[in-house]
Amino acid sequence: MSRPHLLAAEDPELAPSADPRRSRRRILEADLSGGRQLAAAERVLDLLDEHGAALAERSNAAGHLTGSALVVDHTGTRTLLMLHTKLGRWLQPGGHADGDHELAGVALKEATEETGIEGLRVRVPAVDIDLHLVDHGDALGEHLHLDLRFVVVAPPGAVEKRNHESRELRWVTMDELCALAEDDSVRRLARLGLGPSTG
Repeated sequence: MSRPHLLAAEDPELAPSADPRRSRRRILEADLSGGRQLAAAERVLDLLDEHGAALAERSNAAGHLTGSALVVDHTGTRTLLMLHTKLGRWLQPGGHADGDHELAGVALKEATEETGIEGLRVRVPAVDIDLHLVDHGDALGEHLHLDLRFVVVAPPGAVEKRNHESRELRWVTMDELCALAEDDSVRRLARLGLGPSTG
């Protein structure tokens, strides 16, 4: 596991890459604990062996890579949740890799697009991995997301602005998140990422 550090969008380490070795590296260096996370990582690594670069394409029927961000304020005590437009649930920002195997960069890009916050920085290594079925009610149908999750730190005075992917954005504490978020994986991610050591 690499030493935790923050990267800004312009950092060369986050440059987009079609090379599946980049996503493999991010998974191997992730700060994962517990049997469920380690088993999920093994499954994704097996799928990378089988599908290679195609695993980052949303058209891959076996599933596809996604990057998510637990956006935290500069104190590390609150996180920004979005009320997802299509799913109607409170979730963390994130999205499809769309061919990019630099998953820390994917998580940061998605967080920036979905929150409108300028100056976000992503902390590497990742803190969580989650495999889950998703159905947006479109032509893609039900499909598997192979989601590598990162903490993303907002600068002091950050101003959020939602886009079409959410009905609302809300800064919440851990207690408030537990009352809003129905998804256990969102709660797990918040437990892993909230705290004064996030920055």
